[in-house]
Amino acid sequence: MRPFEYIKPKDSKEALRSKTPTGAYIAGGTNLVDLLKKNIAVPHQVLDVTQALSDSIALKRGGIEIGAMVRNTTAAINPAILEQFPLVSKAILAGASPQIRNMASIGGNLLQRTRCPYFYDTSLPCNKRAPGSGCGAYDGENRMSAVIGYSADCVAVHPSDLCVALAALDATVVVQDAKGKKKSILFKDFHRLPESTPQQDNTLPEGALISEVHIPKNAFHKHTAYLKIRDRDSYAFALVSVAAALQIDGNRIVAARLASGGVAHKPWRWLAAEQFLAGKEANATVFAEAAALAVQDIQPLARNAFKVDMLKGAIETALQEALQA
Repeated sequence: MRPFEYIKPKDSKEALRSKTPTGAYIAGGTNLVDLLKKNIAVPHQVLDVTQALSDSIALKRGGIEIGAMVRNTTAAINPAILEQFPLVSKAILAGASPQIRNMASIGGNLLQRTRCPYFYDTSLPCNKRAPGSGCGAYDGENRMSAVIGYSADCVAVHPSDLCVALAALDATVVVQDAKGKKKSILFKDFHRLPESTPQQDNTLPEGALISEVHIPKNAFHKHTAYLKIRDRDSYAFALVSVAAALQIDGNRIVAARLASGGVAHKPWRWLAAEQFLAGKEANATVFAEAAALAVQDIQPLARNAFKVDMLKGAIETALQEALQA
């Protein structure tokens, strides 16, 4: 780890004013510290924003606002989130370990980087870590890699469970730019596909801070499920994951939300399947048809074709679990 200057701003204005172009913000540090140790992140300045950002959760008429500095555990057990947005709690509790969830922040969760092994092994090519060096995973060990939305320059997947739920629930990311001005970014536009610039994970403006996450009020609180399939039961990243939410009237689906992790460079919404489900009767046959529709355009790599059937089954199961919730 290279030496760096450590600063602890008292508020967001001081944090934004103090940051240099080679500085990095740190909150829980559950990802950045790993990157520092491996010399993947080499900031000359680290700004500790644990006192600078909001750690409050506010339920309002239009939805809920979750401060960027709210710890993941705090969000997962918050009564308002459990009652109104249980999918968020389920996704958080599916990720990492209790110790990591106690440290990790909501804002930091959105910014965590891929766990692709080519990204973390500095002896191997990786366009995300070293642009122009190539993608070792594309023709290499790509069992964990993307099956949709990837490019020849990068097949890495987004690692967050929380972000899959936030994508399904049409969340908004509120950020403060370098001048302190706030603006909102729709969650679907916050993370990006790799294309030819995979080193850019998201659309957060240079020097900006995440202020809070807003989830709009919805009618999905009674029927949600988060299904995560991984190599071991805990502390492992998803092979595939599915966030499912249903609005049910009698036995008919009024509206549906489906999103996945472990399949793409960003949390992936299955919009065609959602549209198919709307207005249909909620039963196993319809769920199977929706799952088949979701996976029909998937193009797996050499070593992850198993994800197609795995994902199809996971979508069916998640919808069944959401119905029975």
